[in-house]
Amino acid sequence: MSGSGNIPMTPSGLRKLKAELKHLQTVERGKISKEIEVARAHGDLRENAEYHAAKEKQSHIEGRILDLNDWIARAEVIDPSKLGGDKVVFGATVDLLDVETDKTVSYRLVGELEADLKKRWIAVTSPVARALIGKKVGDVATVQSPGGVREYEVQEIRFDDPQDESAES
Repeated sequence: MSGSGNIPMTPSGLRKLKAELKHLQTVERGKISKEIEVARAHGDLRENAEYHAAKEKQSHIEGRILDLNDWIARAEVIDPSKLGGDKVVFGATVDLLDVETDKTVSYRLVGELEADLKKRWIAVTSPVARALIGKKVGDVATVQSPGGVREYEVQEIRFDDPQDESAES
């Protein structure tokens, strides 16, 4: 996800990124420095697996810090609780009826960095979300899925920003 352009996300998504960044900078950086120090004390660095593993971990941490800084800098925060209207847009939580199975499912349309299938938060760029954008209650969205075409009827559209449900995970 590196590059240019804004990255849409919810306020809770931005809070989660900032919390991860702070943790990496204040906790993980110090921890990995100590691991490298301890491994370095074991002597010959060429054949020191602990040292090489710690250096690789440090590289991953620093890379993640760079990514997080980039994403935070480009975050375009959209607060769903300040949205409204009768159409499906970014940030909306949508209750859908699967026309074929008669089962109801609920999805929240979020930025790519926030997508979490366990919570039923789907990226606004996903096929289901793209099919839903602009739909109103009562409309049917047709989605091409690996198992064939699925049709979902929009039952309800809500706009809320769950206050840090991300804190649970």
